[in-house]
Amino acid sequence: MKWPKRFWVIVRTLYVYGLLALLLPHIRPRWLQKLCARLPQGRHADKAPAVRLRLALEELGPIFVKFGQVLSTRPDLIAPDYARELAQLQDNVPPFDGAVAMAQIEAGLGKPVAALYARFNPQPVASASIAQVHEAHLFDDNGGVGEKVAVKVLRPQILPVIEQDLALMQFGAVWIERLLADGKRLKPREVVAEFDKYLHDELDLMKEAANASQLRRQFAGSTMLLVPQVYYDYCARNVLTIEWMDGTPIADIAVLKAQGIDLKQLARFGVEIFFTQVFDNGFFHADMHPGNIMVAADGRYIALDFGIVGSLTDYDKRYLAINFLAFFNRDYHRVATAHIESGWVPPDTRAEELEAAVRAVCEPIFNKPLSQISFGLVLMRLFETSRRFNVEIQPQLVLLQKTLLNIEGLGRQLDPDLDLWATAKPFLVRWMNEQMGVKALWRNLKTEAPDWAQMLPSLPRKINMLVDERRQQEMRDAYIHLVKTQQRQNLWLALIALALVGIFLLK
Repeated sequence: MKWPKRFWVIVRTLYVYGLLALLLPHIRPRWLQKLCARLPQGRHADKAPAVRLRLALEELGPIFVKFGQVLSTRPDLIAPDYARELAQLQDNVPPFDGAVAMAQIEAGLGKPVAALYARFNPQPVASASIAQVHEAHLFDDNGGVGEKVAVKVLRPQILPVIEQDLALMQFGAVWIERLLADGKRLKPREVVAEFDKYLHDELDLMKEAANASQLRRQFAGSTMLLVPQVYYDYCARNVLTIEWMDGTPIADIAVLKAQGIDLKQLARFGVEIFFTQVFDNGFFHADMHPGNIMVAADGRYIALDFGIVGSLTDYDKRYLAINFLAFFNRDYHRVATAHIESGWVPPDTRAEELEAAVRAVCEPIFNKPLSQISFGLVLMRLFETSRRFNVEIQPQLVLLQKTLLNIEGLGRQLDPDLDLWATAKPFLVRWMNEQMGVKALWRNLKTEAPDWAQMLPSLPRKINMLVDERRQQEMRDAYIHLVKTQQRQNLWLALIALALVGIFLLK
């Protein structure tokens, strides 16, 4: 077992990049702090601490790179300069052999590659830490070359590597919590557990297939977004086969301009797609960085890689909309009360204190022109402020904030004058009116009518049962009280009898 060897590789990397020195002021036992201070310092002391952390994670490999990427979305836990630096982490993983990929496919689908695909290119077109993608063609109805597809294949033996690194992260999280003065607030074990779930979700490509299908169904016929079709007969936990999508990478601005794509409209589409996913569907693509987005020839977005998605309850959506609109209107008191009502902050939080903290974050930002304001940055600053109020940041909200930052960044690349607020506000006002107006009440009544029709005839009987149950409980409580009273009386009688016998014997 290579666990100990990997442990010492991690320790050595932390030492080489001088990361131990970053922890020194926070180590709790004084004797341990003094001992660590006497150790020789590592190299790279000339670089900023956040840069040293990023370089160390890159050297430790793809699992630690992914962990850093996840950590970069938690500004409620780490300082802004660290969040910005970790957001630059990129997967730089060489592809694995095409013959190995074909063996993976055959093991997953139970047939030879030649029987599954009319053509299969063993040279991957893209490679990442978890999987790589190959170009292929399905058979048509006559046994010839049919539709072009993309085949995503998990890296072989990736699970043992992940489990080993996760075990070490869990081990480190326990000691961070014990040894660092701020260890418990950082919730290292919860962060690693969240990362564990995130990684294992990515290891099951059937989940990604289901995510892609749901998003495709929700945007069927959309004039803004294309989502590839999933071919479930050619999918397994380690293999995903989807429609091949031709398009231009979103980052190739010069090429998009040469193709005559309306970049301003494309920027607005990005904002509308985001808010449609969040508020109309409650289900959103949560990994919309430039590598996962292309533009079709007709000017529509093409979404790829559906391993990470977020979902919101009606409760989440309502309070998000209230918060967004309150921000637009600079109603900081409503922001504070919405946070308290939603349970995102402890119920004993004083609304006035939270309002003052929110105002301190937002007012300097609002002094800029609206087109220069980053709403994702506002959320990030608020998450930082939330540390003072013990806010429990929900995982789905962290994914939302990360996605909003991505969307804003893309939109401003396409249209530097993009006013996200002006684009989003009419959408949110319409959504709130639909959710809270007379139409919403009538729609909810119609939705609930079948349940009411089933419940109403049996309602008197159920009320009677509840009353009977309440009476029976009262009788049981009275009986227990009587028994306990009788037992106490018996105890006192026994004690008095013993005292009398003692007095008689003493005489």
